[in-house]
Amino acid sequence: MSQPQFSVILFTSAPPGMPGAETGAATMKVDGREALLRTVELFLNRDPIKQIQICFLPAAVEEAKRKFGGHLGFSGVKLVSAGPKWIDQVAAAGENLSADATHVIIHDAARCAVPFDDLDAIIAAALKSPSCCLTAPLRAPLLELDETAAAVALHSQAGFVQMLLPMCLSKSRFQKLVQEKQEPHASEWTLIKGSSLNVRPSGGGEAGFMKAMLQQLPKPKMKAPSSPFDEAQW
Repeated sequence: MSQPQFSVILFTSAPPGMPGAETGAATMKVDGREALLRTVELFLNRDPIKQIQICFLPAAVEEAKRKFGGHLGFSGVKLVSAGPKWIDQVAAAGENLSADATHVIIHDAARCAVPFDDLDAIIAAALKSPSCCLTAPLRAPLLELDETAAAVALHSQAGFVQMLLPMCLSKSRFQKLVQEKQEPHASEWTLIKGSSLNVRPSGGGEAGFMKAMLQQLPKPKMKAPSSPFDEAQW
């Protein structure tokens, strides 16, 4: 039986459920380096991951090539141009999907504070379920609003969790997502408990907060380099 192979798609548009989100969050500098570069590095040097693509809006792709092309090219990351919606970017990257890919990881390039253990957990879960995502508990009750933004109901946080990224889909489920341009129904998801440190920055003022989040993350277990080339990458 062939080993599972994962293809990673990073989008820079507003993420699912956040149509008005700041699309420049992926290029915000966190502790001196752009969030998207830190996010890319989450997926490097992982045996099951064979392909990484990052998608930029058409108006931003030339600047992205100029600023990040060398770094991303050295890491084997392919740049894609599409938009304006996140699903447009995911679909465009899907056209270049490796023929050997068995699973697809979809992630927001702005979310660089993802613990390595959480990534290990979602990769492991994906081998048993066609649709997986990370979640985190809510810390406060929810107010339901009507169309005028007036509160109409109070809900305990106990019955809810936050849906985080990345999500991971089997290749066939990913192809259905691209074709229908709709996420899997709620009942289809296998939920993986993740870290509440996995947040999306919404502006430059949060750079210090994100830096603190990164400092709190558990450090990955490093493998001993098997060759001088591997050692040079570190």
